[in-house]
Amino acid sequence: MSTPAPHAALLAAVPRRERAVEVLGARTHLVEYGPEEAATTLVVVHGFRGDHHGLEPVVARLPQLRILAPDLPGFGQSAPFPDRAHDIDGYAAWLAAFLEAEGLTGSAVLVGHSFGTIVVSAAVAAGTPTPAVVLVNPIGAPALSGPRGLLTRGAVAFYRLGAVLPEKPGFAVLRSRLITRVMSVTMAKTRDKGLRRWIHAEHDRYFSGFANRDMLLEAFRASVSHDVSEFAERVTPRTLLVAATRDDITPIEVQRRLVTRFPDARLVEVADVGHLIHYEKPAEAAAAIAEFLA
Repeated sequence: MSTPAPHAALLAAVPRRERAVEVLGARTHLVEYGPEEAATTLVVVHGFRGDHHGLEPVVARLPQLRILAPDLPGFGQSAPFPDRAHDIDGYAAWLAAFLEAEGLTGSAVLVGHSFGTIVVSAAVAAGTPTPAVVLVNPIGAPALSGPRGLLTRGAVAFYRLGAVLPEKPGFAVLRSRLITRVMSVTMAKTRDKGLRRWIHAEHDRYFSGFANRDMLLEAFRASVSHDVSEFAERVTPRTLLVAATRDDITPIEVQRRLVTRFPDARLVEVADVGHLIHYEKPAEAAAAIAEFLA
């Protein structure tokens, strides 16, 4: 029996439209939420190995906004790039092209979570215009440095194993439910047993939705080779950072330093949660975003 989503009733009340658009020669799957005539439009970019479902708990609490949630190329229901690498430059170019295809260049607020914060920051730093930027659980420092470096090195070893094995067993390793559960248990901080079950079920359901092994390995290398800090000084629109006090990926002390590197940024700290603000504290994230946009 499936675990019910805590935000299901809220999300059911939000208008939802699903479609696809061609971007850089590949099909991008897109879900659009909220009223089409809303004064403010957000484009949300999900984290590594996720898809548009990940940010739905936050989306459900912002019913007054028009929110576009594409699946990143190669993830979810979106096709991989046909002729370019799945690296930060590739994803940043895709985001700029996606905004152009939707007629939203310069008008949509850009929101990223985790790996999505690197993509959004890189795109804006490269010149993609936007009135404002929101970064939830930003990756604020090099993944291989600092006290969490050991965890990242373990992940690097895991992905290297998936790369060197023959295709079929390598694919099986990368989609291992055991590894997914270990990751989920490590990141979830809530003591609510029902919420933990739902989080684990979400990761089981969506964490392995990638197109092929090669693009996944390219995207992983991008995720551990870059961070928001290298782009921050060139992210000139006003920016909101929503960071967790117990994040195992980027410690809160690093986030407090990171916010000072932006020309115009503020930091909202969410207590007693880790890298899954969007799952464990979506109401707090939505409230911070609504206040920032107001």
